Amino acid sequence: MTSPVDPNQIVLTGENSFIRLSPQAGGEQTTRASHWRVLWSPAGAGHVLYLKSDDFDRDPVRVYSDNIALARYLQDEIESMLFPEFADAALPVITAEFSKAGGVPNFWNETVAAATETVTLSWHDFLTPFMLNNPAGGASGRSHGVYSCFFPARSAQITVGDRALSGVVSPETRGPAQSSSACIAWSETWVKP
Repeated sequence: MTSPVDPNQIVLTGENSFIRLSPQAGGEQTTRASHWRVLWSPAGAGHVLYLKSDDFDRDPVRVYSDNIALARYLQDEIESMLFPEFADAALPVITAEFSKAGGVPNFWNETVAAATETVTLSWHDFLTPFMLNNPAGGASGRSHGVYSCFFPARSAQITVGDRALSGVVSPETRGPAQSSSACIAWSETWVKP
């Protein structure tokens, strides 16, 4: 009988929703957002938003958080594998407050309010949700595993202040599932051997 307990070490549990925009569907990504709501990790609970956009005149990569230790932990433990530009520990962390609103399948908003600007990530027009199951050691070059409930969106938007960042969502597939470059990822748990 197979054990119902995963033998791997838990790295964190929470959410990691994302939006990746391109000038046209399937094109090179020019804006990328990785939003974390962490319920438990060795660095504590909290929120982090990593944001990069070609639309920014200065500071093309920004980090917002309500827990700087968590922002640094994610950079070292996970973002270094997912998107190395977000893993630069020299990036300043902007203190911010995080809130959410909406309801899937209609829309979902994540708002990040810093002293100098407010960033809002918005998803809508959802596809069928699916469970992502990448066991530890299963993905090429990654020792970590991840389990997550994905709600892919056909449309998404990122606003910084009153300016919407340019770009559109691209359709994607993950195994047999229809997905996109903009997904809400809830009930996400990362593990490692």
